[in-house]
Amino acid sequence: MKRAFQLGLFFALLPLAFSSYAQIEKYVAGTHYTVLPAPVNTKDANKIEVLEAFWYGCSHCFRFEPLIANWEATVAADVDFVRFPAMWNELMKIHAQVYYAAEALDALDTLHEPVFNAINVEGNRMQTEAQIGDLFAKHGVAQADFEKAFNSFAVRTKVNQAEKRMQDYQIRSTPNMIVNGKYLVTTGEAVLTQDDMLQVVDFLVEKERLAKSSSGG
Repeated sequence: MKRAFQLGLFFALLPLAFSSYAQIEKYVAGTHYTVLPAPVNTKDANKIEVLEAFWYGCSHCFRFEPLIANWEATVAADVDFVRFPAMWNELMKIHAQVYYAAEALDALDTLHEPVFNAINVEGNRMQTEAQIGDLFAKHGVAQADFEKAFNSFAVRTKVNQAEKRMQDYQIRSTPNMIVNGKYLVTTGEAVLTQDDMLQVVDFLVEKERLAKSSSGG
């Protein structure tokens, strides 16, 4: 009787085991995501960092914004979402300066979407300080405050630091996602859509969560 019960329990749990195994193997390093050669330090070691590398002038990033906003609204408390302005040319450096100036002015929530819209909808390339200052002023930032932040040593330092980290993250396109400074997720042959990319991100977040749990972190 005991033997029969054990066999019945085994066969009942077998589908769950295969389901768990399939979930573990659903996304594979080298196919669905890239393991970075060296982990990059995150802002808060107590959390699982998810970083979005974006460019205001990228139409793909513009279309990704509603998806990433919805995703961010549902993340658990142990996840730290961070935006990272990518750059590999002078215009991108200016747009990174826009991002960090808005951050310094505590105005990212106000300006992030309007900057995207100005470039991708209104055709304003946001390539001069005057164009950028006008947009900031339109959304309540005084000209003097904008000029002080935009040209500040702190903002320029952040831009330079971000430029140096581009190589560490191995970012070659946008949008890209970096999970906990270890894994790079992009769209490609195996990850066809931006929705797919976020599913891989969720998988890697859970992977890191389990790793932290098993190590007592």
